Amino acid sequence: MTSCNQSQNSETTSDKVISLEPSPGNSKQFTIVKSEQENADKGEKAIAKLSSASGSDLIGDAIFTKVDENTVNIYVHVKSVNPGEHAIHIHENGDCSARDAKSAGGHWNPSGEEHGKRKESSEFHKGDITNIMVGENGNGILSMNMEGCTIGGDENTNILNKAVIIHASADDFTSQPSGAAGKRIGCGVIEVAIQ
Repeated sequence: MTSCNQSQNSETTSDKVISLEPSPGNSKQFTIVKSEQENADKGEKAIAKLSSASGSDLIGDAIFTKVDENTVNIYVHVKSVNPGEHAIHIHENGDCSARDAKSAGGHWNPSGEEHGKRKESSEFHKGDITNIMVGENGNGILSMNMEGCTIGGDENTNILNKAVIIHASADDFTSQPSGAAGKRIGCGVIEVAIQ
């Protein structure tokens, strides 16, 4: 079970500490760092704490880990979600302030591609991820590598200060511009984390 506990870092007032517990007794602690430029080279991890949107009960987190200079792994864990498939995308604005999460804007798409399925389509938005399967218990886990994405790279690859959105429905990977995935039920801003 993954849980995120936030507390103020006693050393600096601009950083937050998040404890992640991917499994009982296996707790890891990360500091979310506000200074992207100063810490991008150190930051091989980034975290988005997912909160509910559009009246859902969703909670969870997305953890991004550098695989190589042009690839990150995304690990997503959600709880309290209706069973079935739910689309996951990275959206262009790191803003989850709107109740319906529309403040996050559209899919992150710096190259102006058509919406599609990552690894299976010749065209897809940089923010197109895939669908997460949620079981009858309301929990879902997804892990996959995303090529062409970095933690702190250039504006065409950098995932920082964007939002992870979980949708109410599955992405059909063909409907334009967003895969007919339905309302936004979860949102979290991607921030640098140092372990």
